[in-house]
Amino acid sequence: MRQLPLWLAAVWWGSLGTLGFFVVPMLFVYLPSPALAGGMAAKLFSVQTVISTLCGVVLLLLSRSNRSPALADIAQAATLFIVAGVLLALLVEFAVAPRIVARDNLALWHRVGSAMYLGQWFCATVVFGKLARTTGIASCAET
Repeated sequence: MRQLPLWLAAVWWGSLGTLGFFVVPMLFVYLPSPALAGGMAAKLFSVQTVISTLCGVVLLLLSRSNRSPALADIAQAATLFIVAGVLLALLVEFAVAPRIVARDNLALWHRVGSAMYLGQWFCATVVFGKLARTTGIASCAET
């Protein structure tokens, strides 16, 4: 149970990085048309929003428990980044993505969505880093 927050942060950070930096660019390289790649990317980003939201909410719930001093550290140091990351995920999904799908000023909304996705990845990176320092190193020293 002590390592659960670290694992959640790792899943959140890793899934964002894998999808945004590897999978989606490969879709545009290997699928026959940009429209097909964009449709598949939209579906994958929707799934990523669910993963990000679930990881963030569970991290927030765990940080509020009084069971572990390491979790108390996250509550103070990383709560802002967890909330910001989840908020960015939801904004991309419900405010930006519909405009991209509708092709409403596609270049602008794609840039906005990409910047917000990168911001979400940065938030997850900070949370993962803080948890790795507070729980990961401590557990390695105990073993």
